[in-house]
Amino acid sequence: MGVSTSCGEKGIAVVTVDFPPVNALPVAGWFALADAVRAAGRDPEVRCVVLAAEGRGFNAGVDIKELQADDREHSALRGVNYGCAEAFAAVYECEVPVVAAVQGFCLGGGVGLAGNADAIVASEDAVFGLPELDRGALGAATHLARLVPQHLMRALYYT
Repeated sequence: MGVSTSCGEKGIAVVTVDFPPVNALPVAGWFALADAVRAAGRDPEVRCVVLAAEGRGFNAGVDIKELQADDREHSALRGVNYGCAEAFAAVYECEVPVVAAVQGFCLGGGVGLAGNADAIVASEDAVFGLPELDRGALGAATHLARLVPQHLMRALYYT
């Protein structure tokens, strides 16, 4: 369980997320993902980083259970905001191209990861969504804007 890096074919680093049951990342998971992507991007042998996931889906965003259990003046909320920002920046700023290999669901922060990647390869069962909208949060709006035209993005948000 966690974030791991393996070498696929020569020059390809595969960064894999494995947080059962739905790959919702805790605060530490977002920072671990950022560290793994940055390390892979700095490796002179690596020409491409692939973001992948074990299990039923690519990424279900933030671990809501961790946020609900936090009783220290929203420190987990702050932590996850910083962690997401670090992970998104690591993908966007990576020294080599990053490909998001999306299978199953890609929700919330998963859209942020995919939206910052240089390319997305999505399986036929891939489903993208922003469930945080039902809670009044904009979440990955800026990242969704990289994936779809502005008017479609608005329609997705308002309906």
